[in-house]
Amino acid sequence: MPVPHRHEYIHHQDPGLGSTIRELVFGMEDGMVSTLGSITGIAAATQHPFTIILSGFVIVSVESISMAVGSYLSSKSERDIDERKLQEERTELKEYPEEEKQELVDMYAKDGWPRDLSVQMAEVASKNKQLFLQEMAYRELKIFPENLAHPRLNALVMGLSYIGGGAVPLLPYLFLPLGSAIVLSIVITFIGLFFVGVFTTKFSHRSWWKAGLEMLTLAGIAAAVGYGVGQVVENFWLSR
Repeated sequence: MPVPHRHEYIHHQDPGLGSTIRELVFGMEDGMVSTLGSITGIAAATQHPFTIILSGFVIVSVESISMAVGSYLSSKSERDIDERKLQEERTELKEYPEEEKQELVDMYAKDGWPRDLSVQMAEVASKNKQLFLQEMAYRELKIFPENLAHPRLNALVMGLSYIGGGAVPLLPYLFLPLGSAIVLSIVITFIGLFFVGVFTTKFSHRSWWKAGLEMLTLAGIAAAVGYGVGQVVENFWLSR
């Protein structure tokens, strides 16, 4: 089998894709699990369709906003920290160019490059401010300057994916009798969780069925715990 060239790896492993996929998967999974656990517990406790639907819409609305805000703030904090590190590195490159060049030589050598070639590479990089900063950012700070976090995009993806995930267990209650809605809500949510796991393999080399079962199992446990806690609280309250 022919070995892919370096540019093929770069093309298929876009660093900017990771955070977006993370927010998408997290939002879909959490939307399905949280909503399923909550409305199934409410359905079992109240047997009242309007209460179930109202609770579901409130949960999805509030949680989607909360998750989007959380995503925005965490991504913004991450970006601010990376930008501060880059600014500090720019200052060091300007004030201590020789020391920074020697540091780059040592990092090249530590990575396995021959010493004489490391010196040449660092010499070339030091003559280009942008390249010099880029190399120091990659190797010392572990930052990709061209791929900092995108807070607004992450927040949008998180919020919309949570709404999409939360709609899955809620929809059956809008159209079916309560008993049938509970069963269908659980079934389609578990199917949805399986396919969210399968979706993640599009960007990895994992087995599709293993990823699907992993997502289904872990998220199913979380949903069951949420439902169980709701039942314990309900029984405790009624026994007072």
